[in-house]
This record gives sequence, structure tokens and C-alpha cells, in this order.
Amino acid sequence: MSATGSVEELGARSARARALALLRVRSRAVALAVLPAAAAVVLQVAGAQGHIGGAAWDAVRWTVTGCAVVVLLLTAAVAVAVARARPAVSPTVPLTEEAAPDLYRLVRELADRLDVPAPSAMALTPDCDSWLEDRTHPAARPKATGLRRKRREADAPVLVIGSPFLWWMRVPELRAVLAPVVAGTGPSAHPDIAAARRFVRGLDAAVADATVPGQGVVRRIPALFVGRIAGLLLRGCRSHAAEMERCVAAAASVRAQDVDYGLRIVAQEQVGLAYAGWDRLLTRVALPAWRMGRWPSRLDAGVVSALTELSRRDRLAEGFTSRLGERPACDLIEEPGAADEAASLLAARLFHGGPAENGPGWSPVDWQQYPHEVVDRKWRTEAARLHRVLDALGVAASVSVGAPGAPAADGSAGHTLARVIDHLALPGQNAEELAVGLGAAVARDEAADARPGAQGGPSDPSGAKDGSAAADPLELWGPVPLPLFPLQPPRTGTELLADHVVAMVCCAAVDTAGAAPGLDWLDGPALLVDGSRRSDVGGPVLSLVEDGDAEPLRSWLSAVGVRADRPVRLA
Repeated sequence: MSATGSVEELGARSARARALALLRVRSRAVALAVLPAAAAVVLQVAGAQGHIGGAAWDAVRWTVTGCAVVVLLLTAAVAVAVARARPAVSPTVPLTEEAAPDLYRLVRELADRLDVPAPSAMALTPDCDSWLEDRTHPAARPKATGLRRKRREADAPVLVIGSPFLWWMRVPELRAVLAPVVAGTGPSAHPDIAAARRFVRGLDAAVADATVPGQGVVRRIPALFVGRIAGLLLRGCRSHAAEMERCVAAAASVRAQDVDYGLRIVAQEQVGLAYAGWDRLLTRVALPAWRMGRWPSRLDAGVVSALTELSRRDRLAEGFTSRLGERPACDLIEEPGAADEAASLLAARLFHGGPAENGPGWSPVDWQQYPHEVVDRKWRTEAARLHRVLDALGVAASVSVGAPGAPAADGSAGHTLARVIDHLALPGQNAEELAVGLGAAVARDEAADARPGAQGGPSDPSGAKDGSAAADPLELWGPVPLPLFPLQPPRTGTELLADHVVAMVCCAAVDTAGAAPGLDWLDGPALLVDGSRRSDVGGPVLSLVEDGDAEPLRSWLSAVGVRADRPVRLA
């Protein structure tokens, strides 16, 4: 046996040993539960044979028997509740073999090369990660299992692939990244490891069920009892479960070493680069659109542009764009646009809490429309909110920078940048009061725009050509509030005020200096002056907001040619 094989076998043995240790926790719990029954049997047999007698022993015998019956009933109830508890399934976009035959073929060949069972199905996740997920619970069992070729593979885990990988990585790189993940189906098929995982998932699901809100007293009390017992067992086997998974991952990594080993190093670099670009794209580009009720429908395609821009700016990423001439992994999908759109909508739901379908206040936007339908609208909406708060505070229109002209019938002559600058530059620093008002206005607007996290199932995300609707990928999570993974904490009052002042400056630049809204793939909304991005407005605005110093901003406005005394068009 080779050294690699010895290391792999050692890891597999360690994983099995941890699985057995974990199952012993279950056995001890069962033994403890049947102990009163064993004592009752002994006492009943001893009484029947005349070894013990008298009123005292009869009382002890029937008391122990009654306790044993109660304990057995409670044990059975807990066992049934744990067995019936529905484990949470990661929200994903299902990907059938009909939608991605080349990708299924690649994974099947990879599994054959690794001598492990093939995954039972595939799915996409809007994140930079890939893993195997057991979905053998009846509620989570996929309808389509394109990789099943043998009956023994029916319970194989589902392969979940990060959708950004498909668009950024080339086909050989994706195969190298997936090799250690697919190799994990081997340990998953071992009965001891599979039983241990089912036990832990059942306990975890039972604990989660106990915390579900909205249960009546009749259901809540038993659920809390089951959750308490499951929590005790879960704490008892947590270390064994963690060590088992570590050993499984180590054994799978060793098994996959011989598959594209040299390429795996380069591929892992691409994983880190993809994660950096994906994070910037979500927080800087997608989040402003989501807040405006629009969801970019091609996030995965956008990550390629973001990473290409990152490669241009960062010397550490130089040369990565030369790979783009090779075949991208998304070519392994029959309809990559449909898969990208489904993953983009799921990302909006997971990270922002948007609904599952389009509506008047929630619609897709492509990258060509983004500057005008998201950036310009964002600026003007925030500028309008800023002036509404100023109106509520009784702030008059400013004339210190220049005469605003004859007041308009609708009062729009007061909607000038000069009004904002002069108010914040007054002695006594009015920024705090304005920030509080903006915070309240933002909260009101968000409450008015709030809608349920799920308004029906999305269009078929699997790329199926028959047009049949797919199940809601968040259905199996139950009544969990969205978003599940919020991208950013709430903004502070100072940050809100600075954002709104920057929006007002950009509106004035567009209306009076010929500037235009634009999109920066790494920084999001951008102001274009003479076709070039101006990213230096943040500093002067912060000086005004934090220190009440308006001179840096006035100098910037003068250099760009912005007329602060002219009214701007608001949303």
C-alpha cells in the first residue's frame, strides 16, 4: 500500500472510530432510559417468586414500575420526535441532469476516477463554497436524481456547487476544486458514519423545532422538553461529531491528491480571488440595488467583470485574466443565463430578504440599465428624503451660494445643495439632529416597503425546458425570518447622513455639471465626470458632516463645475 493510501486509510479509520464513539452516546442514553424498566422487571420477578414481599416492597415495586412506564413513554416520544424532526436544508437552486449534462458527466467521471459513489444530484448555491449535503429525509428528497445509476447510490449526498465558481473558473480548475468534495461521498457511504450523521442531524432538528415561534401551549411544552433532551445529547456528542467530520475531510483530501494535483494549487488561488470579488459585488453593487427594490439578474456574470477589474487594479491578481480565453465552467450548463438568474434571485432573498417573485416594487435589472435605474434613482431618492427631513425641521431655502431664482409653485426651488451645506455648516453642528431625522425616515420607508419573504415559488431555477415550476428553495427552512445572512449591520446616523449628502452632491453634479451616473464593478455606484470616475467626494462630505467644515466640499464643487444654488430633480 502506498503512503497516500496509508494516510487515507488512517483518516477513514479515525472517522469510523469517532462515529462509533458518537453512536455510543446514543447507546448510553438508551441504556439510561431502560434502566428503570430493568429495575422494575427485577422487582416484579422477585415478587412473583416470593423473594420479596410485604406492603413496603409492594409499594416500591409498583412505584418503580410506574416510573419505568413513564420513562419508557417519554423515551419513545423523544425518539419519535427526533426521528420525525426535519433537518434544515441549505437553500439552493436545483440543477437537473437535463439542465447540465456535461457537468453531470464531469462529476460522474471524477467519481469513477476516485472510486467513490457519485452524488445523487446537484444544486447551485449563491456563495463561494462547495459541499456535500445529505437530503435523505423524505421532506428533502429531490425529485430528480440524474446521477443515480445503481440502487446503492440512492442515498448518496447532493453536491452543492458555488455558482460564482462556474462563471469565473475554467473547466479544469472546477474539476480540481471539486475533486476533494466529491471524494467525500466515499466516507458518506459507510454505515457507521451515515448513522452517526443522521443521529446528529435529528438532534439538531429537534433543538431547532423547540425554538419555532408561534406554537400553542399544547405543542410548545412537549417541544421544549424534547428540545432540552436533544440539546443535552447534542452537547455530549459535539466533540465527536466535529472530529469525525475533520477526519472525513482529511481522508477525502488525501484520496483526491492524485487528481489534477498541480492544478489544484492554482485553482485554490482562484477560489480566494472569487470570494473577494463576490463579496465586493454583493456589498457594493447588489446591495444598493436590492435596497431600491431591484435585483441584478446576472450576478454570476457580474463577478467575472468584478474580478477582471480587480486583476487590472491589483498586481497580485495580474495574469489571472489571461485564463478567460479558456472554456468557462458555466458552459457545462445548457442554459447558464437561466441558472444565473435563479441564483441571483436566491442571493437577493438570502442576503437581503427579497420576495420569491417579481412585483411592482421588486423587479430584475440588467447591468446596462443599472446606472440609470439603480444609481440615479438611488441618488434622487436619498436626496428627496434629505429635503423632506429638512422641511420637517423647518430649514429654509439657502441663498448664500447664489440666488435660487424665482420660487417654483411646487417649492422645488428650495431643493438645492446650498441648503444642505449651509445648514450643516451653521455653528452648533446640526448634523446630529438631521441624522436622527434621517434614521427615522429610513425606518419608515423600509417599513412601508416591507413585504413577506416568500410570495410564491420562483420560476423554474433548474433551467428545465418544460417550464414546470420548481419548489421554493427556502421552503424547507420553515418560518425563518429573512434575510438569513444579512450582508451589513444597520448604518449609523453619521453614515446615513454622509450617504444622503453624497447623493445630493451627485444629483447636483448630474443636473448642473454634465456628470452621469455610472457603475464601478468593485465599488458600486459611481459619479462619472467627463467619462472618468470621481471617487474623491467622500472626504469633503465627511468634513462637512463630522466637523461642519464646508470649505473642502465647496472647493470640490468649484473644481467640478457644480452649481450648488440650482434646484435638482428629485425622485
